[in-house]
Amino acid sequence: MQDYSGYSMPPPDGGGYGGPTSPLPQGPPPPPRPPRRRIGLLSYVAVALAAGALGAGTVVAVYHPTSSTSAAPAPSSSAVPAAPAPSNSAVPQPSIGSGTNAGEAAVLKKVAPGVVIINTTLQYSSEQAAGTGMVLNSSGLVLTNNHVIENATKISATVLATGRTYPAKVVGYDVTGDIAEIQLQGASALHTVPIGNSSQVKTGSSVVALGNAEGQSQIVAAAGSITGVNQTITANDQGGTVTSETLHGMLETDASIVAGDSGGPLSTTSGQVIGMDTAGNSVSFSQQQSTSGFAIPINTALAVAHQISAGQASTTVVIGYPPFIGIYIGQGTSSSPQAQAAQQQDQNGFGGFGGGSGFGGGSGTPGCYTSDGNLTVPSAIASVSSGTLVLGTICGSPAAAAGLTAGSVITGVNGQAVGSPKSLTALMSKFQPGANVSLTWVTPAGQRKTGTLVLTAGPPL
Repeated sequence: MQDYSGYSMPPPDGGGYGGPTSPLPQGPPPPPRPPRRRIGLLSYVAVALAAGALGAGTVVAVYHPTSSTSAAPAPSSSAVPAAPAPSNSAVPQPSIGSGTNAGEAAVLKKVAPGVVIINTTLQYSSEQAAGTGMVLNSSGLVLTNNHVIENATKISATVLATGRTYPAKVVGYDVTGDIAEIQLQGASALHTVPIGNSSQVKTGSSVVALGNAEGQSQIVAAAGSITGVNQTITANDQGGTVTSETLHGMLETDASIVAGDSGGPLSTTSGQVIGMDTAGNSVSFSQQQSTSGFAIPINTALAVAHQISAGQASTTVVIGYPPFIGIYIGQGTSSSPQAQAAQQQDQNGFGGFGGGSGFGGGSGTPGCYTSDGNLTVPSAIASVSSGTLVLGTICGSPAAAAGLTAGSVITGVNGQAVGSPKSLTALMSKFQPGANVSLTWVTPAGQRKTGTLVLTAGPPL
């Protein structure tokens, strides 16, 4: 979801977009920028409300849902509007930020009734986050960034125009395109955002960015202009499963897109949505400051939304929720469990190995965890040269039921060798919830074990 040390969004900016769409042609690279100081990092613009103990150093490879988490019924692809769509009129107005000028107020009046505030709980990362979404149909189909819902164990959306909050379920998402659809449960008669045509956007066009700026639960407008089209960017997300990714075909604007705006609309001054706010940076040098924001063209976002609503999974598009094992692992490409442990300790500044508090572990390493708040690098690690180190097991998960514990090293999945954490994640991504998976691991005591796990559904990755 964005930079968990401050702001950030999941960096689903990788490569192209799945399904019937194809990567948009890349324009010339953006002009060189002045030297950046430390605050000049391009990042996703969801806002993290609380940080877990391990932060970016740990990823929950597959999560355990907090309750019976089932995917939202897939709506018909006809539920997703085509560009352009009719606008709303005579609708209730939500709370908006102060300091709004007349032009911004006019756009807010037309677009904001179809904008929702999204709040998520990331139970297994001890975090909460906030972003923005756009209503696509009257029954509560909402478009947002994938990084807004990434790793969420609970999602809710508030329609500020009415003040009502709805629980939401994931319909599907595209990590590489940073696009997701959620369905508000029990919603009806909602106002939608007016859709424009991003293929007609040109450099110099005036725009207004709207969103839940800084997670303050109000819609704030920021005026600016388009400074580039077909841009390729790499965004960072220090709190997400993926730390950085490349997005293509982006609209660039000097409108101030900040944390919390993720998933919000980038609109023309006539009130037509032509993009989805996704990433931003602030570059400071000498006595000057420049701001750049980036938005996914609405035509691109809607093409992926049509694919999701049609239930068309692909190598990039996931329908519903991903499979869940229930373990914490490190990040990186090293296949050495000892190197993974050392990297984890260095990244998170642990004072030493062991310790922590949880369930079933006495005064030593806990038998399982309900979040990463007390997660530490295990004191005892299986003595094997290659495999993925288990930093901890989530209570009630398939992994915990199979007897996996912190310090174990996973060496195989269905007979295929496992090395780095990245390799394990890649193997697990091929399965669906409900699948039986044969897992091989070595315990800290040196015992080699094989067990069959039934995968369940977990938070979106």
